[in-house]
Amino acid sequence: MKKFFTLLMTAIFAFLVCGCFSSEATKAENIAEEKIDPVEEKLKHMTLEEKIGQMMLIGVQEKNFDENANYMLNVYHVGGIILYDRNMDTKEQVKKLTDDLQANSKIPLFIALDEEGGRVSRMKHAIAPPPSQELIGRSGDFNVAKTHAVDTAKKLKEIGVNINFAPVADVGNYDRSFGTDANMVANFVSQAAKGYESENVFYCLKHFPGIGKATIDPHKDISEVEVSKEILEAEDLPHFKKIISEQDNSKFMVMLGHLKYLALDKENSASLSHEIVTNLLRKELNFQGVIITDDLEMGAISKYNDSESIGIQAVKAGADILLICHNYETQKKVCDAILKKVQSGEISEDRINESVRRILKMKLAL
Repeated sequence: MKKFFTLLMTAIFAFLVCGCFSSEATKAENIAEEKIDPVEEKLKHMTLEEKIGQMMLIGVQEKNFDENANYMLNVYHVGGIILYDRNMDTKEQVKKLTDDLQANSKIPLFIALDEEGGRVSRMKHAIAPPPSQELIGRSGDFNVAKTHAVDTAKKLKEIGVNINFAPVADVGNYDRSFGTDANMVANFVSQAAKGYESENVFYCLKHFPGIGKATIDPHKDISEVEVSKEILEAEDLPHFKKIISEQDNSKFMVMLGHLKYLALDKENSASLSHEIVTNLLRKELNFQGVIITDDLEMGAISKYNDSESIGIQAVKAGADILLICHNYETQKKVCDAILKKVQSGEISEDRINESVRRILKMKLAL
């Protein structure tokens, strides 16, 4: 009997000890798993060329996936595509195009559209666009902006688009703006943002720090804004500040305009200005998300600089993604130029990693 009791106690003790060790081992494994950051894990396995490619969002030329698009995805590793009417015919055709693009990319793509409403809308015959932001603003009802954002987001998801380059957050007396009052615009933009978020579609505030005071179309040439920083802070920045402080910064981008704001930087347009991109938007406004330029082929900057210099300066200023919408050769030149500057040490790979981390964090939701 005594022997039986001793054996029983030994078995119980062994069971408890093993159980404790097993439990501790499981806890250790769980902790280890929790400490694995998927962004850092992906980043450390990427080549420099792949990292730079993630910082490019480009336009393609055809309605179907072709050799040129495949080349840009698999040789230049571009991280995003913007679609225009030249790429769009029917919903079914666009969905096949976006599916093919995603299927041929190692990392999920940002697939973008300018679906602001009014005159800036794509494939109007198949996607009933919302009214212009000016008309929505005239309604005086902030919820109208949210309703249209929800409706637009649903339509974009159906065709494989995951980010809308909207809403326009400029304050100004023109049809792409919600209005001329900064606080009113802030509330309309806020409700539109909530609409996109409710449908899990990314959105983009544009065009930082606001192009409502432009006197020249930046597609054609540069426009200088001569007002003081105090006026800019009172009239052009409140809505950017509101969204950045209230919304999840990983759910939207901020797009840089190409205007020159003399009170902020006398030499450079916003998209190429370290003072505006890094010191104002990143540090002062504390934006933690992805910063994207407006199209670098616009006349406002392309008339005065070669494409290689523009791309390099935009990266040095602090932009995370460079938008180049139309020309394959320009896209390649910019990628190649940035690669050379990193290889030479003029741009550090740490600087590139900063942007790629933000991009990958945003893409986790895809």
